[in-house]
Amino acid sequence: MPFRNNQLFQLATIVSALGFFVDVYDLLLFGIIRKPSLTDLGLSASEVLSQGEFIISMQMIGLLLGGILWGVLGDKKGRLSVLFGSILLYSIANILNGLVHTTTQYALMRFIAGIGLAGELGAGITLVSELLPKEKRGMASAMVASFGILGAVTAFFMKEFFFWRTCYFIGGALGLLLLLLRVRVRESNLYTEIKTTGLQRGNFLMFFTNRERFLRYLRCILIGLPAWYIIGVLITFSDQFGVAFGIRDIDPGKAIMYQYLAIAFGDLSVGLLSQRLKSRKKALFIFYAITIFFAFLFFLQKSGSATVFYLICAGLGYGTGFTVVYITMSAEQFGTNLRATAAISIPNMVRGALPLILLLFKFTRDLFKSYVIGGWVTGIILMAIALLAAHYTEETFGKELNFVEE
Repeated sequence: MPFRNNQLFQLATIVSALGFFVDVYDLLLFGIIRKPSLTDLGLSASEVLSQGEFIISMQMIGLLLGGILWGVLGDKKGRLSVLFGSILLYSIANILNGLVHTTTQYALMRFIAGIGLAGELGAGITLVSELLPKEKRGMASAMVASFGILGAVTAFFMKEFFFWRTCYFIGGALGLLLLLLRVRVRESNLYTEIKTTGLQRGNFLMFFTNRERFLRYLRCILIGLPAWYIIGVLITFSDQFGVAFGIRDIDPGKAIMYQYLAIAFGDLSVGLLSQRLKSRKKALFIFYAITIFFAFLFFLQKSGSATVFYLICAGLGYGTGFTVVYITMSAEQFGTNLRATAAISIPNMVRGALPLILLLFKFTRDLFKSYVIGGWVTGIILMAIALLAAHYTEETFGKELNFVEE
């Protein structure tokens, strides 16, 4: 059947976009309401920082484990099983999160929510990539990601108008409502075709039994590290950087809102750019350059205004729009019998690396006895690793996806 433009808006694309919207809302909600929620639980200012790092690390560890779990299930049981199961788990976890009274309970709920949140984006992009013609995969993925990113903006405004516990209840309710839309989404034909064969599907260990496949997998993880350095270090702890720069009253929630609003435009732009250049890698390198430029401006700040600070956060967000490219590339790198495992686990390996990124940041800031120097040294290390990995990553624009991993 010839391709028609309105196929881009088919139900799978729309529902995947809405799913990612709810996913991002819940994923970023803690970063947005970290200070008011932990303060309400009776923590001191120093505990808000230390316990905040611990809780977000627990959420990211949940994402790491969930990425493997949902990835394997996505190839063994189907892409739709992940879309249903993951959203049900994190919706329930977020409702329970609104009932916590201790930091231990808080960390546990963020860990469980992290497991649930791990499946959404990778499964959605895998499904969309397999349903749409190869020439339009990148653009459809960009549409899913750009709309989904607006969930962070919504989370910020929810925080402005509602009590922090209510924000979690809203996130859980949105997820449960989304389940009703998922009923009519159909499974990928590519997956259905291999389901009846005796081919191994969703064997996570296959990434480690073949050197070339392992390096493919590792490179896909490494090229995404700068995104969670920006999100998990510079933006989440923007209030601390503001103090170090001599800029008062920086609200991390507002910084996240500015960043993610810009990421939405970055996702769309990188999708259009990769289509125009007919290259994922060229678009990736251009957006790396944008990220580096605004990171440079971020660390040059000294006693500036909060407005300029937030605008730089927006610039960082626009550059971080490269995330949709590396996730699409991850789906296109691997055969149908491992595609969901790769596309779901890789972005969550990147998210799950945040505790390691925070440890590196802690090491560098302690080594140089400076929050600011520790921040930019950490960024240089991670960006150098990502650039090297991207250089050796295969170009996948227009690649046929009807193949399997032996």
